[in-house]
Amino acid sequence: MPAPVAADRPLRRLVVPAFLPAAVFGIGQGAAAPLVALSARELGGSVAAAGAVVALLGLGQVLGDLPAGRIVARVGERSAVLLGSAVGLVGVALSFVATSVPVLGLGVGLFGTASAVWGLARQSYVVDAVPEAMRARALSAMAGLSRLGFLLGPFLGAAVVHLVGTRGGFLVQLVAVVAAGALMAALPRLEHPPDAAGGRGRGRTGASLRAVVTAHSRVLRTLGAGALLMGAARASRTAVLPLWADHIGLDAVTTSMLFGIGAAVDVALSYPAGRWMDRRGRRGVAVVSLLVFAAAHVALPLTAGAVTLGVVAVLMGVGNGLSNGVIMTLGADAAPVDARAEFLGAWRLCHDLGMLAGPAAIAMVSAAAALGAAALAMGAVAGVGAAAMARWVPRRPPRPRAI
Repeated sequence: MPAPVAADRPLRRLVVPAFLPAAVFGIGQGAAAPLVALSARELGGSVAAAGAVVALLGLGQVLGDLPAGRIVARVGERSAVLLGSAVGLVGVALSFVATSVPVLGLGVGLFGTASAVWGLARQSYVVDAVPEAMRARALSAMAGLSRLGFLLGPFLGAAVVHLVGTRGGFLVQLVAVVAAGALMAALPRLEHPPDAAGGRGRGRTGASLRAVVTAHSRVLRTLGAGALLMGAARASRTAVLPLWADHIGLDAVTTSMLFGIGAAVDVALSYPAGRWMDRRGRRGVAVVSLLVFAAAHVALPLTAGAVTLGVVAVLMGVGNGLSNGVIMTLGADAAPVDARAEFLGAWRLCHDLGMLAGPAAIAMVSAAAALGAAALAMGAVAGVGAAAMARWVPRRPPRPRAI
């Protein structure tokens, strides 16, 4: 049996069991993400059908959030990871061998559901494994490494695609799911004194998911609304930035470079943002990140070339980098002591609904008005989100309570 992990063990002791799997899992996601739509087109799907298949990833994650909380609560993080890995393997395998668009969509949706289980199990474990004073930087570091993996994934995927064709990205993803699952399946056993920081939330009340959501409905309606708006602002950038680049006549290579620069800024700011949250509180980071998103979206229609759009891409990278770990940290702070996993499932659902709604809002406003109007609308959404975070994020993390 693995040796117990002490509650005050430094973050570096979590590199192999928690942080490295996040990066490996991110590599798999990044390798496959650019190829989902292309695979759908190769199978004879229309542009609309390809877009729907891409959306199924987010939909699968949304549908998996609430069950993920219950699964982690019932079977524990290690078993939940094994289950999520098994479902993810089935999903990726279906995507790899799909001979029709519906089969591809099923595979993509299953992987989204597996991602929800994976993400919640990872978050729950890290929250228990670190002292409360290091919670934000631990979660931000994990989020940043996941983003780093996602940034590197397309390059590795491109090399495999060159050898085996478009489905090569799914092959990389398959290997990544196996490797990340194997690493997390060896999670060290956690043992804490009853009052140890970071050791809370291991008990189970047996409360139903409905009871947990009802008991914490005020937090989910208020702070959860801020999480939803942040999710919408974060996700919209992946749609509005490349669409505007195409609108002003930039080619795919330039657009990819600008996106890469923004992503590099994103990764670089993740850990510093976590330290800021641990030292100064969560509110400042949450509000500033959304204000930066608002400024970037409002400035987007004013750009007319690669340089000015590059400035906006960097701004979006700053906003996203600062927001890395914010949602996970706020959720961990607000979670009840004896029903953490169930609460976190509902909490993640708030954010993931925003992630699903953001690109959809861009599409709808663009169709009804113009792309510039869609960008301004998302700027307003981010501004409202900043106000919500300023109003509802506590100055200091609250002490967790029972339901």
